[in-house]
Amino acid sequence: MKLSFKFITLLTLATMAFGLASCGGNGSNSKSGALSGSAAERVFVPPGEHDEFYAFLSGGFSGQLAVYGLPSGRLFKVIPVFSVDAEKAYGFNEETKPMLNTSHGFIPWDDSHHPDISQTNGVLDGRWIFINGNNTPRIARIDLTTFETVEILEIPNSAGNHSSPYVTDNTEYVVAGTRFAVPVPQRDMPIKDYKGNFKGALSFIKVNPESGRMNIEFQIMTPGFNYDKAHPGRGKSHGWFFFSTYNTEEANTLQEVNASQNDKDYIAAINWKKAEEYIKAGKFTTMKTRYAHNVYSDETHSATSTMMKEVRILDPSKLPGLVYFLPTPKSPHGCDVDPTGEYIVGSGKLSASVTIHSFTKMLKAIEDKAFDGEAYGIPIINFDAVNAGTVVQPGLGPLHTEFDNKGNAYTSFFISSEVVKWQLGTWKVLDRKPTYYSVGHLMIPGGNSQKPFGKYLLALNKITKDRYLPTGPEVCQSAQLYDITGDKMELLLDFPTVGEPHYAAGIPADLIKSKSRKIFKIEENHHPYVTKKESDTKVVRKGKDVHIYMTMIRSHFAPDNIEGVKVGDKVYFHVTNLEQDYDVPHGIAMLGAQTSELLIMPGQTETFVWEPKQVGVWPFYCTDFCSALHQEMQGYVRVSPRNSNRALSWSLDGE
Repeated sequence: MKLSFKFITLLTLATMAFGLASCGGNGSNSKSGALSGSAAERVFVPPGEHDEFYAFLSGGFSGQLAVYGLPSGRLFKVIPVFSVDAEKAYGFNEETKPMLNTSHGFIPWDDSHHPDISQTNGVLDGRWIFINGNNTPRIARIDLTTFETVEILEIPNSAGNHSSPYVTDNTEYVVAGTRFAVPVPQRDMPIKDYKGNFKGALSFIKVNPESGRMNIEFQIMTPGFNYDKAHPGRGKSHGWFFFSTYNTEEANTLQEVNASQNDKDYIAAINWKKAEEYIKAGKFTTMKTRYAHNVYSDETHSATSTMMKEVRILDPSKLPGLVYFLPTPKSPHGCDVDPTGEYIVGSGKLSASVTIHSFTKMLKAIEDKAFDGEAYGIPIINFDAVNAGTVVQPGLGPLHTEFDNKGNAYTSFFISSEVVKWQLGTWKVLDRKPTYYSVGHLMIPGGNSQKPFGKYLLALNKITKDRYLPTGPEVCQSAQLYDITGDKMELLLDFPTVGEPHYAAGIPADLIKSKSRKIFKIEENHHPYVTKKESDTKVVRKGKDVHIYMTMIRSHFAPDNIEGVKVGDKVYFHVTNLEQDYDVPHGIAMLGAQTSELLIMPGQTETFVWEPKQVGVWPFYCTDFCSALHQEMQGYVRVSPRNSNRALSWSLDGE
């Protein structure tokens, strides 16, 4: 089937027309839904009380991860991950700069899409959350005791790390599929020779069950298709991983047309238990490559970056039973597995129906060798042999499916701007609700685990148009909260979001908040430049480098007056927050410093560099309001000419 540019244009126009029609006019004039009194009461969290759920929304092009409360929709924190963050000095202070190191150098930005929370026995455990960097392929791990990024692993042989990072039932692996097929290893070759020569690397990243530390266990080198989304098997299908693919035509020009000539693409079914057997048996090759592994230590309050040099490769064309292709309607985006692990949902974006495959039927088809040929040595399973059923004409442009705890599925429809609820097994449509507008991902807390918490559904929308006050040509993206406890979904709330949220992960707050870290114990601080008490503060010159060992506590710095610094020096401020009280961070900023301010938690040490260019007396001050005498928390550095013979001196305790 070849889709014309005219047909695709008509789909785009349908998106706009349906979105405007479904809202019933200007959203600000609506008197129902999220503006109704009963809905407002159900999302209201009284002062002093806590939200029931944490929702972690990807920041999209911001490269960050935003933390909201549900049902209130209140923004609590933006966690810096792949992009520098001036508020928290992430990527600016010397301690976190290594977190953004890659084989391409220091990369201060990325595009974050898909958060996923660690699991034990198929149930969310609230230890870590993982998220992908899409542009420069990376996976990050955030520690949910501190809500800080503690590890970033670059993915070699990949380009466009979209189908990641999804977590297996016991967090054995997170995965990273490549959106763009590329030459592997990278080399200078004609783009027209794409077909048959480009490859799609699927990376399986092992997670240490105690520390969470990640390493690339192996990569499976598959044909050069585009790998879009992924989902691990659950329960009965544990040990398998499923990736949606598109562009099985391997087109490289005018892709929206030339990659739409077949009537079906594939879901790739990966038997990672079999992969482990092949690795153990030595059935792999070792490829030389370069990729960064960046790890932050809570003991030293510092990150290190290590350049890794090789990765193990499995070739499915030579390893029977490793990979199978399941035919799926054209251009599948979402690839979702229900909580039992029986049903694999493939949402073909250009289809008016939703296709569901059966894991049990897939195993039977493999046993019976019910294949319709092969692609690059990988068997293609007969569509009828694996198909469990079809949700017929539920909407236009199906994308993603989430699951509740009652045997129901919820699919987003981008073109018809709606969420459709349907029943697993009968494939019957039970309900539908409009979104405002052009919904992408959906999130039910725990909806991609064996135990969904089926109370709320969050729709993440691409377009808001008239929903909020206008802010010039660009308006905000939004999330909409639905109550799914009854037979019918009910819109409760919509709220603006940070960046363009792609996916979200939700978890009951009780699984995290009791483990939340309050302070860093000063006696456990092993930063190489820590100053654990005020009497140990000092200033040390090493050639043109000047190291200031500084402390801060309500409401003064020590030292607070420093002389003997010269033009052309490189001045390192190593600043330790001596507070041991919860929620008393301090900040510091220096006039002329070409970096952000530091924001230092109780018991932490951070460093920034200042290179004075002019003589004079230059102030520094606390940037985070800490006490009634916050304004008095300041100091000065005197800068003398380069040829000055003035020795270093500093004041301590008012001296």
